[in-house]
Amino acid sequence: MVHIYTTQEIKAARNPLLDDPIFRHFFGDRSDGGSQKSAGLGSGVVVSADGYILTNFHVVEAASEIEVALNDGRTLKAQVVGSDPESDLAVLKIKADKLPAVTFGHMDSLRVGDVVLAIGNPFGVGQTTTMGIVSALGRSHLGINTFENFIQTDAAINPGNSGGALIDTAGHLVGINTAIYSRSGGSQGIGFAIPVSSAKAIMEQIIQNGRVIRGWVGVEAQEITTELADSFGLPNNQGALIAGVIQGSPAHQAGIKPGDVLLAVNGKEVKDPQIMLDLIAALKPDEKASFRLRRERSSIEIPVKIGKRPTLKRQ
Repeated sequence: MVHIYTTQEIKAARNPLLDDPIFRHFFGDRSDGGSQKSAGLGSGVVVSADGYILTNFHVVEAASEIEVALNDGRTLKAQVVGSDPESDLAVLKIKADKLPAVTFGHMDSLRVGDVVLAIGNPFGVGQTTTMGIVSALGRSHLGINTFENFIQTDAAINPGNSGGALIDTAGHLVGINTAIYSRSGGSQGIGFAIPVSSAKAIMEQIIQNGRVIRGWVGVEAQEITTELADSFGLPNNQGALIAGVIQGSPAHQAGIKPGDVLLAVNGKEVKDPQIMLDLIAALKPDEKASFRLRRERSSIEIPVKIGKRPTLKRQ
């Protein structure tokens, strides 16, 4: 577990999303007003003995300088190996060796009601551990990230905990603390962590490629409400309604049309647009996948050659 301190050159007005009263990334922005720099703090997890550190993207976003404070008192400069804004993860590297690295846990064994500990540096007071339980798994549709599959916990987490470890009672990493639900900016017993299964896979891609490579077909989808199901003559609201297809995209080339309803990808059921996004993103670019669609009143299978998802650029 490490503490992360960043310095950022101020080049534009404060992003209004940082003042959102409901969902806050708990990144401790401590701007001094008229200065040309702002300081921030967060937390991170040492994932290898040779200096790789996993944290949140929003902790280090646009940072001009990053320093990592170790538990033995050392403070070292850190470089960003790569980041993934769509999952809000980043990997840092410091010049150090023989570091105590975290042990990864297994999501398969995590259950609602399990006791978990949140470790971080809230408000910059130093390493702090709070205890709670897993209150839900697989939380999505929160509007925090593009790809959402959060662990929800009631362990107290506050500004500065972002990027810190959520561990089980055996000390194994089960999640990366990422966001809180709060009307005041403080902990109100609802926190969200990225599951270790997702964080580990994304971290390995970043270390290997400098970025995360995901599948993409170029469609815009929307949830099928009861009203939409009635107007389109659909038997139920299962699937993702294709609202738009990007010209020249893999979906366009395969013959997918607006008004189609995507029911399955390679035999895996699509219940809503979020699941559709996750299934397509998990596919490898250039591979072919079978898309089962409902068009008018018929069910059809269309082979689609998967493309590479464009890199998200934050404004």
